[in-house]
Amino acid sequence: MEQSVGIMGMPGVGFFGMLLIGFLAGYVAEKAMNRDHGLLTNILVGIAGSFVGGTLASVLGLNYQGFAGNLIVAIAGAVLLLWIFGRAKRGGVN
Repeated sequence: MEQSVGIMGMPGVGFFGMLLIGFLAGYVAEKAMNRDHGLLTNILVGIAGSFVGGTLASVLGLNYQGFAGNLIVAIAGAVLLLWIFGRAKRGGVN
């Protein structure tokens, strides 16, 4: 069964679940990448990371569902986003 997801949604979780996943993914990515962000930035990085991670997971043919699956995908995407922005801020390859 294919679940329809709106533009601001994640499969298997609601709006508040998305915010919680966004916060947790942003927080874990912040600590993993040794950064210091605020609550709102963590939520935004985590939500953006969930879209990046979800896109990569679908390209790779990986299936994920529910809270735990979305959290893992969001953390991976958020870490990737912070890594890309960190490289861009430093000016590329050193």
